[in-house]
Amino acid sequence: MGRAEERRARQRGGRRAAPPTRSSGTPSEGIAPGEGIAPGGRAAARKAAARGKKGAKKGKSGIRRLFTWKKILGTFLGFCLLGIGAFIVMYMMIAVPKGNADAQKQSNIYEYSDGSVMARVGDKNREIVDLSEVPKPVQRTFVAAENKTFYTDSGVDLKGTARGLLNTLSGKGKQGGSTITQQYVKNYYLDQDQTVTRKLKELVISLKVDRTTSKDKILAGYINTSYYGRGSYGIQAAAQDYYRVDAKKLSVAQGAYLAALLQAPSQYDWAVASDTGKKLVTARWNYVLDNMVEQGWLTKTERDAMKFPVPKPPKAAPGLEGQKGYLVKLANQQLEKQLVKTQGITQDEAEARVENSGWTITLNIDKKKQAQLEKSVKTQLMSKLDPKKRSVDKNVQAGAVSVDPKTGKIVALYGGQDYTKHFISNANRTDYQPASTFKPVILAAALEDASETQGGKAIGANTIYDGTSKRQVVDSNGDKVGFAPENEDDHNYGKQVTVQTAMNQSINSVFAQMGVDVGMDKVLETATKLGMDTGKLRPLPAYTLGTMGASPIQMAAVYATLDNHGKQVTPTIIKSAEQGGTETRMPDPIGEQVITRKAADTVTSVLTGVVADGTAKKSVAENPARDGRKVAGKTGTSDDNLSAWFNGFTPDLVTSVALFGEDAKTGAQTKMYKTAGLPRVNGGGFPAEIWAAYTFGVAAENSKFDLDTDQGAAVQPTWTPSPTASRSSETPSSTPTTEKPSETPSETPSETPSETPSETPSQSPPTGEQSTPVEITTSPENPFDPNADQ
Repeated sequence: MGRAEERRARQRGGRRAAPPTRSSGTPSEGIAPGEGIAPGGRAAARKAAARGKKGAKKGKSGIRRLFTWKKILGTFLGFCLLGIGAFIVMYMMIAVPKGNADAQKQSNIYEYSDGSVMARVGDKNREIVDLSEVPKPVQRTFVAAENKTFYTDSGVDLKGTARGLLNTLSGKGKQGGSTITQQYVKNYYLDQDQTVTRKLKELVISLKVDRTTSKDKILAGYINTSYYGRGSYGIQAAAQDYYRVDAKKLSVAQGAYLAALLQAPSQYDWAVASDTGKKLVTARWNYVLDNMVEQGWLTKTERDAMKFPVPKPPKAAPGLEGQKGYLVKLANQQLEKQLVKTQGITQDEAEARVENSGWTITLNIDKKKQAQLEKSVKTQLMSKLDPKKRSVDKNVQAGAVSVDPKTGKIVALYGGQDYTKHFISNANRTDYQPASTFKPVILAAALEDASETQGGKAIGANTIYDGTSKRQVVDSNGDKVGFAPENEDDHNYGKQVTVQTAMNQSINSVFAQMGVDVGMDKVLETATKLGMDTGKLRPLPAYTLGTMGASPIQMAAVYATLDNHGKQVTPTIIKSAEQGGTETRMPDPIGEQVITRKAADTVTSVLTGVVADGTAKKSVAENPARDGRKVAGKTGTSDDNLSAWFNGFTPDLVTSVALFGEDAKTGAQTKMYKTAGLPRVNGGGFPAEIWAAYTFGVAAENSKFDLDTDQGAAVQPTWTPSPTASRSSETPSSTPTTEKPSETPSETPSETPSETPSETPSQSPPTGEQSTPVEITTSPENPFDPNADQ
């Protein structure tokens, strides 16, 4: 047999292997040349080799045989069958429940800290309307916004539901993708809980509802049960709240806005939306209309002719007049924030869960202090305004927050003259500048970081700075940074002023340089620790003048943290919140030590000088009702007299008071010059007078600051350094004196009227407190614009 035949025999399993034809082996067969092999020996060797190879192969492929594609496919099919079986069981066991949306909506009760009822909010703002009362094009705006395949799908989005389940299991919260049917089922039959059980129920019930209910009925249920914000449930209530019309009179453009609103009611409400929120809802509105064109429900010509329908301002609910609405609103906001944090739901889901849902919320508001704060605003400000005589008087808004620094409790709050007339809370708005009330933050940052002047001297109450108006700020290399702030009235305080004097007189040029010496990144970091929301602010020197936005609540947090010796205070209005016998635990208002006690106490010591010998001297220190109380504080007046502040505290009570110029019709920021017949409104005027009338009426008597510091006005007199000092930014060796700068400003701002009012006002503009516009030469952006891209 030839070699070819032999190979073929081997391939057939060796059944026909021939005897050897040669007596000598070959190297390829593993037999040395010349060695003889017995008949049949070659075949035996080949079989032995084959068995060896087969054994080796068997050893290597044991795992592969365990996970063969057949077994994997079988396992997969087995799981599929198991899942299908489980789903069939669920489908058979889960019945469509009775609708519970109305039953879930109950009155919320809001109580004062003593347990007495302040307000009961619970009449549901909902009126069910038949789908026939909603114009067909308006109906389609909701379909275009949420579920374009609504009229043809089976009622569920399996992919979106699976994604939602995975996110729920992984703790990522809400995930979009539900159909209109699923959202209707969640609104009407279930609840907002983000659990696997609820989502599986939603899936089964949606399939059943889609089989047994017409699409029109489902759509009607959806638009009548959805939450639109402003406490409105259903399209009829939303049409009235946002456009003052019935649902049957809604235009397509208005319907598209309401449909867009459902994605994020609290964020997209035009009346309170941020610039970003307005951009997002406008984009969503365009998306809805574009989808309608795509579906053939709207012509391109009709769509192009539509303009965004800006909604009307919100109307306050009955029973929330005066300050009650502001108190309720803040309580709801803080509760919603906690639900978002602890339950992993969205802001809008939290809002829907809080509104009219049977909560009993006890506030930290003290009835006596609340009444005194309201009285103080009325007597010190409102009684002096005459809108009929002076148009500017109708544009003045007041806001105030009072906090116990030891507990963080908001004990009193003033949000505006009346919640039913002014929806935005002045206590919580962040669109006005805190101005010079930000200067203590700069000093706190310097002390906390042990910063030094460019002369190498530690920054403290006695450190010398140049108080020259419009002095160019320089960096550590001695280079100009393109920032030269003007002091109020362009007043020069000389080249040798202490930090204490600079705080007393609110000297812009000193704190502008100090901010650069410390580093504006560290200043903003300290501001955040103390309680301000610095967001994405860039470390610009101009922020030393307090040109960012901040609310009275934020500034109360800053000063309360200082009063609490550097231990963080987060003002809270909620004492307890209970629903259905279960109490929701609120976060502790008192946090960790964010700056050292010595740094905080030194700032407090310096701030006592502002009251004793500075811009708040007349309104606070010399107030006959003071009765020896120890007080620290800071005034502030923003550029163009758009806002004026006094943030002050006694050892047991911190209160921030601010006035804002707001156009009564448009809501735009306006100047407050000539308010009540005065040249301008300063922080040492109305804000400080309101603060004093309130604080000296409720604060404890004979309380003293327990300060761990050897600096500042509380431990030594305010002083001016020796005129022989040779350079700025050095600590003087001379004995301090109590003399104030002898030079008196000779000019007033150009906006100040030249005539003196006929009546003698009780307040005169204090020196050195107003922030003034400066030109920033190093950056094209305007750092004074709080709405600019930070």
